[in-house]
Amino acid sequence: MSLYKRLHETGGGGGASSSSLGHRKDPGLDELRHRVHSALIEELGPILYDKRLEEDELRRKVHEALHSAIAQERTPLSAADKAQLIQDVSDDILGYGPIDKLLRDDDVSEIMCNGPKQIYVERSGKLTLDDVTFVDEMHLRRIIDKIVAQVGRRIDESSPLCDARLPDGSRVNAVISPLAVGGPFLTIRKFAADPLRIDDLIRFGTLSVHSARFLQACIVGKLNVLVAGGTGTGKTTTLNVLSSFIPTDERIITVEDAKELQLAQDHVLSLETRPPNVEGKGEVTIRDLVKNTLRMRPDRIVVGECRSGEALDMLQAMNTGHDGSLTTLHANNPRDTLSRLETLVLMAGYDLPVRAIREQIASAVDMIVQLQRLRDGSRRITHITEVAGMEGEVVTLQDVFLFDYSAGVDEQGRFKGQLKPTGVRPKFAQKLADHGIRLGPEMFSTGVESAPSQGRRR
Repeated sequence: MSLYKRLHETGGGGGASSSSLGHRKDPGLDELRHRVHSALIEELGPILYDKRLEEDELRRKVHEALHSAIAQERTPLSAADKAQLIQDVSDDILGYGPIDKLLRDDDVSEIMCNGPKQIYVERSGKLTLDDVTFVDEMHLRRIIDKIVAQVGRRIDESSPLCDARLPDGSRVNAVISPLAVGGPFLTIRKFAADPLRIDDLIRFGTLSVHSARFLQACIVGKLNVLVAGGTGTGKTTTLNVLSSFIPTDERIITVEDAKELQLAQDHVLSLETRPPNVEGKGEVTIRDLVKNTLRMRPDRIVVGECRSGEALDMLQAMNTGHDGSLTTLHANNPRDTLSRLETLVLMAGYDLPVRAIREQIASAVDMIVQLQRLRDGSRRITHITEVAGMEGEVVTLQDVFLFDYSAGVDEQGRFKGQLKPTGVRPKFAQKLADHGIRLGPEMFSTGVESAPSQGRRR
């Protein structure tokens, strides 16, 4: 049967449609998109998943079939409608359907599909409901399957949760039935094609010039640093920027659930976890990978996030000669960061005394960089805090830089404050001096005024 015949016999059945289906008013055009898409899937189905076919060749075949189908279509189309139809069906077949245009939008930092008909996006730290939709659950599910398959993972009823990534490194989380009621649910944290640098964070107001110089000195001087904050506060972005300060002559090993870090150095080895197979075997966890890095002669170990027993292995690595290690974890303030780290260490399954854990933390961790997402949607470093040691049973902290909330907000409700020194000179200044890194007194002077931030909010 010809493609033209199938176009008119498939009616509006099944298949996925375009990004316009949720908001175009002309039902005739919507029905046309249904038919064209369904027919193309049937016509080209086998070659769409042929990995031997070059992307350019696949795109050429799809466009040839698409133009042929539209040329034989009796429905009158304006030039604009025809161009939009070609774009929409191409996005569905070659890309990620309705969310393709959101992935191309540099202003969108996160995409949240709460089922096929409700898609929220984050712009400048604020959530808004977008007007694009999927046709139905099967449409959204097919896009999820496509994303997951690209990184060799699977999602089905026996494994209805999945973490994956897009080719550009953007983080993907998917949840399907029976766990997702009203789903499937798809969440994509976009990563910029051009990773942010320290100058960008200064311009956004995430930190100040003096605190940036201080953090650079700490990374070059091989201090062990925890980057802490809540969900969506910019921990991974900050970790990426801090990692950029690592000298190029050092061997760096990164460990992540799904690869997100974009380090510019040449000598970088990236390790990624593996979920269990259909039989429940073959899983490789963050903890397995952290243990393995110790046998790979690392100069630096960078763990994307500690969320379980790997925290103990990370502390042991920091305490056994692997100085300059970096990781992130979820916590609301520096004191909570230490409490959560204690809890994660206990999740390793060892019945360790609390004092022993705290001594390990005080010995291993030099500094905490705390991030918060403020009321105006901006992401700011609010504390740069030294882990000063132990006093009795308590790990002592002292703030080296603090965010100045007292500056208030401007007419648009944006915080005017900056990260400012507290006047305290950290104890690890001597350790940095031993590495030839001198921290001048002007860096910690409370009279230092930071340049105001400008540009878009993060």
